[in-house]
Amino acid sequence: MSFFSCKPVQVCLAALACLPLGSIANAGIIEWVTVGDPGNTADTAPAGFGAVAASFRIAKYEFTNQLYTEFLNSVDTSGTNPNSVYKSAMGTDPRGGISLTPGAASGSKYAARSNMGDKPVNFVNWFDAARVSNWYMNGATSSSSTEDGAYTLVGGQTTGTAPAVNSGATFYVPTEDQWYKAAYYKGGGTNAGYWNYATQSDSAPTAVTAGLTGIGSAGSTGNFTNYNEQADWNSQNGNVTTVGTNGGPSAYGAFDMTGNLYEWNDLTGAAGSSRGLRGGDFRSDAFNVSSSRSISFDPSSNGVVLGFRLASPVSGSGVPEIDPAGMGSVLALVTGALGLLERRRLKAKSA
Repeated sequence: MSFFSCKPVQVCLAALACLPLGSIANAGIIEWVTVGDPGNTADTAPAGFGAVAASFRIAKYEFTNQLYTEFLNSVDTSGTNPNSVYKSAMGTDPRGGISLTPGAASGSKYAARSNMGDKPVNFVNWFDAARVSNWYMNGATSSSSTEDGAYTLVGGQTTGTAPAVNSGATFYVPTEDQWYKAAYYKGGGTNAGYWNYATQSDSAPTAVTAGLTGIGSAGSTGNFTNYNEQADWNSQNGNVTTVGTNGGPSAYGAFDMTGNLYEWNDLTGAAGSSRGLRGGDFRSDAFNVSSSRSISFDPSSNGVVLGFRLASPVSGSGVPEIDPAGMGSVLALVTGALGLLERRRLKAKSA
């Protein structure tokens, strides 16, 4: 269906030596921002969204084609596409960002398409985001399970009711309240209020244009975003653009939470198998990229405007831990010198 067209990582806190350094260094390390002000009030218009009891981390950028390519080459070295984590449209649609070459060397079957590595990955469903969460939680190696960890996916599940996040998850699809707070909350206190747009503005943003390689015209500042089909490049009327080049961030420092792609979340109050989408996309109008727009959708759906970013628990020192309000007990992942691994940046310009 389309939309619009190892076990938990073990860390030795004393020796700082138990994280699989080589494999993690070769995998995509996410850059995080911390969403603080725990215990904040919910928004009032629209009512009921954004209240989160504990601090957490959210990815600074949408998950990119380069990061997803590294995931694919790790979990599918032979290119047989177990669990359908690769969608053919990624390689055939002009706005898709990843090619599959069956004859390529083992572990190198997938590659980011020209000028697409720093663009957000699209054509992903909720189950794909869940499997990425499992892969990261289990060490991000070729032997890491994609079927359990943050989420338990039984029998290669790709449809039906999406499972709830497991207690102890250290990477996961953000809840709708977490996503909403990271995008729209003004920060600086527990009753600070909310912006209408994730560019720290109540006024509709100006639509960005794009250069020949898809870099947004706004850079990383100002009330701009990628919507209204104005970012024309690669012979397309509107297209995804380089993450972090489409205007200013949210109050907590997360980019492109308004526009570029809709992003999956675990919908607040969802019934049955539904999961949520927020943020709007490069085709959306001003209403659809605002805080007013929430969508309930089949988690097996994928399409040209669907992407994601991950969340993670956090402590005041920056060490990931399990959210005591919603996840369970502490599981530290990195401390001290291992924090160096978190500094690998998603590139704002094409390599």
